Amino acid sequence: MSNIHELQYLKENLETLKADGVYRKLPVLEGPNEAEVILNGKKVINLSSNNYLGFANHPRMKAAAIQAIEKYGVGSGAVRTIIGNMDLHEALDKKLAEFKREEAVMSFQSGFNCNAGAIQAITADGDLIISDELNHASIIDGSRLSKAARAVYKHSDMNDLERVLKERRGAYKNCLIITDGVFSMDGDIAPLPDIVNLAERYECMTYVDDAHGSGVLGESGRGTVDHFGLHGRVDFTIGTLSKAIGVIGGYVAGSETMRDWLSHRGRPLLFSTSLPPAAVGAILEALDMLMTSTEYTDRLWANAQYFKKGMSALGYDIGHSQTPITPVMIGEEAKTMQFSKTLFDLGVYVSPIVFPTVPKGTGRVRVMVTAAHTTEQLDRAVEIFEKAGKQLNILK
Repeated sequence: MSNIHELQYLKENLETLKADGVYRKLPVLEGPNEAEVILNGKKVINLSSNNYLGFANHPRMKAAAIQAIEKYGVGSGAVRTIIGNMDLHEALDKKLAEFKREEAVMSFQSGFNCNAGAIQAITADGDLIISDELNHASIIDGSRLSKAARAVYKHSDMNDLERVLKERRGAYKNCLIITDGVFSMDGDIAPLPDIVNLAERYECMTYVDDAHGSGVLGESGRGTVDHFGLHGRVDFTIGTLSKAIGVIGGYVAGSETMRDWLSHRGRPLLFSTSLPPAAVGAILEALDMLMTSTEYTDRLWANAQYFKKGMSALGYDIGHSQTPITPVMIGEEAKTMQFSKTLFDLGVYVSPIVFPTVPKGTGRVRVMVTAAHTTEQLDRAVEIFEKAGKQLNILK
């Protein structure tokens, strides 16, 4: 019998990962995602979660999820275009549009699904997509699914974006400029006002993936568009419901025309079951919490600034983050992995980020401080970073 089923080529690839020092096993979380967790059987301070506002285990949201299950069951039973579009989903879209201060919203099963479904639905052969070189993998994949031509500009470089526009815009019918709102590896914010100005000058549409801006930037977490006051000038805003909101799902915010078209051509909507009622019930509660108070986002930013100050005082290179995302730059891949392991052994979990997620030689651990952390926990974390840094000769 042939040995094709042994997947030898994948075994060899895995051995290469091990030789490079970047092989890993999936960490196992025992219990809810909180500021301190039991991970792989060990109690650690959690500095790797996207649970920015501490909503993932919030009692109000759990109660809302249970209530939704009691009324609607555990699943919707179909795609939205058949019989899986509950009044709960319609209420979510309306509440999100109100929250985002946009005309309409179409919710999807994840932020990744938004980019996989929306980009190909709104572009076609004869169009041009222009994308920031550091855009998220889901934008890259979504763009590949489109029949439009593609171009890339240097990260947040408006001169380079205009160069691409001058060279290529005239040859295409429609043009879509795509950028992350907040870049997740470095925590920097896209120069959105400048992008929008260029887009309008060259008659292009603007598309912003605000996964890490949702629940973080703007009034009570309304996002990057709200942060810059650009309502009505950004055509498509993608948000996630799995990070700051703490549940699962994503959405596209914009016009009624956008929503109507995606209901006919957004493939994840047409071919994948809609969000479960429990998730929608919890998200609606989260939106109510954010629309009545800024306490959660205020606490998030206060904690982030407190931690950054402590890390800078130790002498760490924490990049040029403008958001709660705080990269701690290490450099070499294997050393980054070892640093993360040492931190874990000492009581802090922070995920290593290495190639191919970031360019070779730019390995870092990416710290995600949340609103749920206490000052005492952050102080302990900074002490552990100091100890680990000295053990590995990263700090002198």
